[in-house]
Amino acid sequence: MLKGLNPLLTPDVLYALCAMGHGDEVVIVDAHYPADVAARSSVYGKLLRMDGVGVPLAIRAVLSVLILDTFVDHPAERMEVDGKPDEIPAVQREAQIEVDRTAGRQMFAAISRQVFYERAKKAYCVIITGETRGWGCFIFRKGVDLA
Repeated sequence: MLKGLNPLLTPDVLYALCAMGHGDEVVIVDAHYPADVAARSSVYGKLLRMDGVGVPLAIRAVLSVLILDTFVDHPAERMEVDGKPDEIPAVQREAQIEVDRTAGRQMFAAISRQVFYERAKKAYCVIITGETRGWGCFIFRKGVDLA
């Protein structure tokens, strides 16, 4: 047993996050997302699961061990609602709270659903959650601790 780790972080998720390098991306998605297809194309090559966990809690767990990239303006991206790029659903507002808690600043940029789908296939890994609300799909870019 390891101390100080969020218990939602499974051994497979921890391995993937640790294996990622600076600039690699992790995708965290809701239960509606076609995650298996994206995961098969990802660097890791298989789907990581956080079943029964909502997206905000999954993000909190991942960001408890993952440093966000400070070399880019938006190391956190959200899937925008089709035809409503300025709409921010509740699940995305809750995700922003988790990012703010970790990073202390607004970081999300919105990307279209189709761009998100293509980026997810090129990510290092894909984590599906048990989130049942739609539009709970995010990409995070790993940074490096320069301290």
